[in-house]
Amino acid sequence: MSAMRGTLTAAVVQMNSTEDVTRNLVEARRWVEEAARQGATLVCLPEYFCWIGVGEDERVRLAEAAGDGPIQQALAQLARDTGTWLIGGTVPIRPASGRKRGTHAYNASLLFDPTGACAARYDKIHLFSFNQGAEQHAEADTMVGGDAIGTAQGPFGTLRMSVCYDLRFPELFRALPAADVIAVPAAFTYTTGLAHWELLLRARAVENQAYVLAAGQCGTHPNGWRTFGHSMIVGPWGEVLACQEDEPGVALATLSVEALGAARARLPVLEHRRIATLSDVAPTA
Repeated sequence: MSAMRGTLTAAVVQMNSTEDVTRNLVEARRWVEEAARQGATLVCLPEYFCWIGVGEDERVRLAEAAGDGPIQQALAQLARDTGTWLIGGTVPIRPASGRKRGTHAYNASLLFDPTGACAARYDKIHLFSFNQGAEQHAEADTMVGGDAIGTAQGPFGTLRMSVCYDLRFPELFRALPAADVIAVPAAFTYTTGLAHWELLLRARAVENQAYVLAAGQCGTHPNGWRTFGHSMIVGPWGEVLACQEDEPGVALATLSVEALGAARARLPVLEHRRIATLSDVAPTA
């Protein structure tokens, strides 16, 4: 476990994002400021916090160059204004080059420190595909998957970055260095969320003996998507510490070095691993 402060208040923000980017940014600010007022210094926004609309090609048109653009600038300013470490849900980022430039975008999770600097970027590796009659999703049609594990040093030790569908791939979370906190900005569908959301979050917490911050979308969106909500913070023993169920809002919980250490000492599964784990790879720009 890396050096970290004894306790920290973390928050997950739940939103019902629309096709109006300005409105979504205002809502994100509202909830991050509310979390900061309640003492949070680490805040996670959901996947697609800045836009959910009709036609995924519009998301590609909204994509920004890495390190520049109004959405990224708004997140940097919000982190500065609130003095928080802010996980900016996901932001569409244009590929720097290649044949998919202009037709696809990375679905990037960005970590901003309290000065507004972007401390880490993770591009969603696993692209969601689902087909159940009228409900169909195919992210690969407009998104390009990342190829590097996202690890950062945050205010509470080692942070493993992930996005939504990544939650179903436990090897991503087993990669070294071991995570103290796992961030899961998401937009789980109501169908899959009802079946698997809490189950998967608690499993990732238990098997990695880490805190999990899961910020989700809720309600019905302009494109007809119905998302599950139930944003939550899970402790390293698998206990749900806080949950925002069905409406936009925030859920907060205290992360404790003592509780983390106690869970790992009581059942030292991280020390007992016998199968080789992946080494961490620095994300590409």
